[in-house]
Amino acid sequence: MKSMSKKIIVSVLFLLMFISCGDDNSSGDKITYWSSNNSYEIQFADFITKKWNIQSDINVRFQPVPEGQSSEEVILAAVVGETTPDVYSNMWQGDVEVYAQAGVLVPLDTLDGFMEFLRERCDSSVIEEITSLDGHVYQIPWKINPIMLYYNQNIIDTLNIEGVPGTYSQYTDAARRFKKDKDGDGYVDQWFGYAEVKVTWWQRFFDFYPLYLAASGGGSLVKDRKAAFNNEAAVNVFRFLRNLYANNYFAKERLSARQDVFLSGVIATRFTGPWEIARAEQFKPEGFKYNFSQIPVPDNHTGPVYTYGDPKNIVIFKSCKYPEKAWQFLRMMIDEENDLKLLEFSNQLPRRKNISENPLYSDYFAKNPLMKKFAQQSEYVKGTDASPVLKEVFDLISQQYEACVVYGTKTPEQAINDAAEAVNLLFIE
Repeated sequence: MKSMSKKIIVSVLFLLMFISCGDDNSSGDKITYWSSNNSYEIQFADFITKKWNIQSDINVRFQPVPEGQSSEEVILAAVVGETTPDVYSNMWQGDVEVYAQAGVLVPLDTLDGFMEFLRERCDSSVIEEITSLDGHVYQIPWKINPIMLYYNQNIIDTLNIEGVPGTYSQYTDAARRFKKDKDGDGYVDQWFGYAEVKVTWWQRFFDFYPLYLAASGGGSLVKDRKAAFNNEAAVNVFRFLRNLYANNYFAKERLSARQDVFLSGVIATRFTGPWEIARAEQFKPEGFKYNFSQIPVPDNHTGPVYTYGDPKNIVIFKSCKYPEKAWQFLRMMIDEENDLKLLEFSNQLPRRKNISENPLYSDYFAKNPLMKKFAQQSEYVKGTDASPVLKEVFDLISQQYEACVVYGTKTPEQAINDAAEAVNLLFIE
């Protein structure tokens, strides 16, 4: 733990040196906008800033977030070094509460017309989700990449099962039918699924967390300054995943260093987002068929199936000299027409209600039918709870995930209980 902290401190200091050597973001009559460094979003940012600058008296200058170990560390370094941009559009929702409590973000609900715009764009559950603990709103919901079940249609068709496995027992039965030792040497050569076994906290976005949201109907991890996940849903998720590893239906070995194990048929399913579509279309073998479905749920589940939305949101830093003007720029950037442009440039879903039914987007979804599945799922997604210690929460869950799910040294009940007790200690003052 001490070694990890030293690495983070060194990284932040390096980034501070790097960022402080650049231009002073607060100088002159302009608004500095940092986008993500995804090439498609860079194209969108270039398009939208040129569109704005033609009509505005205060120009927006955009640049991709500077390179670093992660964009989260770059933003932390910019906050510490007081070199933040005016606007940042790739903020992980789980970090917002930290910066809100540090007093470095503009409370957007104090800006003219913001709450009216937000209510038009989002339903009440999304607004509740993004509201900070002090009652203000510091982030604009912008884009999501819902996590769904990505499956090899060719393999599913050969398993003699009815449709895509949607419950724990159906998924486990399909995994049992598929597991193969092709050369008879006693070692499994193909697995039904794969998830990274690394303890890294954000890896749980692609296994435990979407499964927990699905099982719990979009339940919280933390609420009222204590763990909220010490429940049947979380225990069942650990038990479900533990069974998959124990029976070699999921690989314990690291497969990420190989060629694409999904497109090569080494695995039949995985939990992932819509970014896989472009990759599959570029690299899939001839005759390869794939599709997406909802995250598996307990056999007795009723109601809609939620998942993790992987949201990235927009914030305005208090260093901004023109917050009202920045808000006007953002209001234009995420209106209905420019949300369509975001879709067309990046194949990332705007987080707005009823997007799959909005006629403005119908031509796009007709041309991209797999993306419509994600749009329909977007009605039932969740981001993260408002808490300044979310990374630590995910880290503590991840440690118990490794002990219980991957190596089986703890029961699901004990692992979830231990994780919850450790999380509760984070809130003791």
